[in-house]
Amino acid sequence: MPHLKLFFLLLSIFFTSSLAANVTYDRRSLIIDGQRKLLISASIHYPRSVPGMWPGLVKTAKEGGIDVIETYVFWNGHELSPDNYYFGGRYDLLKFVKIVQQARMYLILRVGPFVAAEWNFGGVPVWLHYVPGTVFRTNSEPFKYHMQKFMTLIVNIMKKEKLFASQGGPIILAQASITLNMKMVENEYGDTERIYGDGGKPYAMWAANMALSQNIGVPWIMCQQYDAPDPVSIFSGINANVLKGLQVLSMTNNGLKHGSNHGSSTYYVPSEE
Repeated sequence: MPHLKLFFLLLSIFFTSSLAANVTYDRRSLIIDGQRKLLISASIHYPRSVPGMWPGLVKTAKEGGIDVIETYVFWNGHELSPDNYYFGGRYDLLKFVKIVQQARMYLILRVGPFVAAEWNFGGVPVWLHYVPGTVFRTNSEPFKYHMQKFMTLIVNIMKKEKLFASQGGPIILAQASITLNMKMVENEYGDTERIYGDGGKPYAMWAANMALSQNIGVPWIMCQQYDAPDPVSIFSGINANVLKGLQVLSMTNNGLKHGSNHGSSTYYVPSEE
């Protein structure tokens, strides 16, 4: 009898800690463990509050009908100088992710490096600006070196704690950046790529392939990167007019009202999409 109780206890712990095992997609939806999912997400940026507030914020989101918490990873808060890392206090990313996991919610991890988010330098460390030869978010070898190094660090931290869905954790999607005009490997970089001239497209393709090489077992996502090799392309609501015919499974925000308020046409997404 004690053995039977122990078995059911272990079984309960397994099902409590494991949220998903297999995350795939097609142009209609995410598919989690073989089932199509329509998920509603909300952003909680962990450094904008203190750890004592995190459980309450996550709980409120869940009670409001949210399925997924998404957060940026703020590079300049974690790497204060080259190889000088900090994950304490309000930058305790691991603690935040585990709080989401304990709430039985999914998580989208937006690793950066550029997060915008009304954050100083868009989250890119100021010290990187002074590394010789560095040009941000283009085919610059110093920038790519430090970007890959930081992203690999974050991925390995998550892997070690088995936090990706492929390991039974809450992280169902990951992203590796954002653009100047608004938000995954490189967020909304497609509309900004041309600004960087000949270095734009090679950098975008490098970022996508570098992310895929991390082997995290869940999809990587990009915003408005129409020719990405494999990461999922997503769109903000304000770009809904270009959805048709593309492999799109996610809209990052409801920009429709924002666009109409600023003189743009009102866009509609057919229910079939």
